[in-house]
Amino acid sequence: MIWEVKDNFQKQTYRNRCYIYTDKGRHMLNIPIKHVGGDEGRQKYADVEMDNSYPWKKQHWRTLETAYRTSPFFEFYEDDIRPLFEGNDTLLLDFNLKAIEAVGNCLGVTFDDERTETFELEPIDKVDARFLAEAKKEREMALEPYPQVFEDRHGFLPNLSILDLLFNEGTNALDYLKSQSLDL
Repeated sequence: MIWEVKDNFQKQTYRNRCYIYTDKGRHMLNIPIKHVGGDEGRQKYADVEMDNSYPWKKQHWRTLETAYRTSPFFEFYEDDIRPLFEGNDTLLLDFNLKAIEAVGNCLGVTFDDERTETFELEPIDKVDARFLAEAKKEREMALEPYPQVFEDRHGFLPNLSILDLLFNEGTNALDYLKSQSLDL
């Protein structure tokens, strides 16, 4: 696996947002970023800075606690996930890779840290999964339902953050993922 880090940052992607399940239904957590403009124009994903001028990490953690405190595995993974929302990260890419590593550790999966050195519009000899970051063109995936905290109110909600699966399925999360049929 190679992480794309040389492309231009695009708004409205899963690079700075995810969805979780709250008592009101599907809820977006959005990481604010500092936008460059004017003469600078586009910015590379690797250069995108998070806007830490207000405590979004604290707000996101409180929202996660409120949404998942009663889930079966929140307390089991809390100490692994909470540090993501306490650090002083500056770059979105660094935060995302740190989050992927933390979740991977919870799942018992390691990810390569290999990163692209140049942008390739159509990569050769690689599976191009960059489309998965696009939030505007959300792909419906036929995922098997699993128990969710608020499903009695809103039913099963698919396509949420991996944290939803982790907090609800815990040590079964990896087996669940392996059993899904994904059409990439």
